[in-house]
Amino acid sequence: MKIARAPALYFILLVVCGTLAAAALLFTPAGGQQHGPYLGFDRNDYPGDEAMTQLRKTFSYTGYWLSPPPGTTTNSWSGKRAAVSARGFGFLLLFNGKLYRELKASGNARLTGRQDAAAAVNSAHTEGFKRGAVIFLDQEEGGRMLPEQFAYIEAWSDAVRAAGFVPGVYCSGMEVHDKGDPVTTTAADLREKLGAKQAKFWVANDQCPPSPGCSYGKPVPAPSASGTHDALVWQFAQSPRRPRLTKNCASTYDADGLCYAPGLPHGKDSYVDLNTSTSPDPSNGR
Repeated sequence: MKIARAPALYFILLVVCGTLAAAALLFTPAGGQQHGPYLGFDRNDYPGDEAMTQLRKTFSYTGYWLSPPPGTTTNSWSGKRAAVSARGFGFLLLFNGKLYRELKASGNARLTGRQDAAAAVNSAHTEGFKRGAVIFLDQEEGGRMLPEQFAYIEAWSDAVRAAGFVPGVYCSGMEVHDKGDPVTTTAADLREKLGAKQAKFWVANDQCPPSPGCSYGKPVPAPSASGTHDALVWQFAQSPRRPRLTKNCASTYDADGLCYAPGLPHGKDSYVDLNTSTSPDPSNGR
């Protein structure tokens, strides 16, 4: 009886091993890299399913908006989670935060923070992301946070955490030199002010150096090389490039100042911002 059953058992083992091997290939970081840092991209508009298949050959994860990006009223990423996940991407979940002038006009920055947190959490649930995922609040304005800005970020972070998600902040990791004050960055300022209520940091610093510019070379730079030692993610190149900050790496960008992804024709769906992270799925969104 044992001899008769062995071939069937062997076949089952082959099927299981083959399935596991296929899954491992699907979620292997782009370029075959097994250990971090990992390269990712973000952009405001969804590139399209065909482009995403090509992008996966280079990138391990992608930004994913849970709200309309800055300056827009619609979100082309909405409803795309299954398509993105099926291609093996990790996620950077992002929610557009309020600007200072909007917070001043609201008259209650904390209430606005709680309302935006509820919107972010609801969108995450609608898109199929589970509790425990990291949601980054897009904080576009740099420098030290003014009282209204910090009240908004703190209230947003508290509400996101209370809903079972992990709060993060996308913010500047570039040094600011305010007259009479010590040199700092937005990330460092928030770290100090948040105290025990820490958030994950996705920092932007496209100044060359430390940024290598629009570069896909190996090794991938570590997020800590951004100047923010505890950064989970570092956005080190933006499209279009900022000439004053990127003059030392201008040659890495296209002549039009954009950073185009490898393997795609240059156009509106193929320019990207570049990121590096210690994780192939920084938001734990799979």
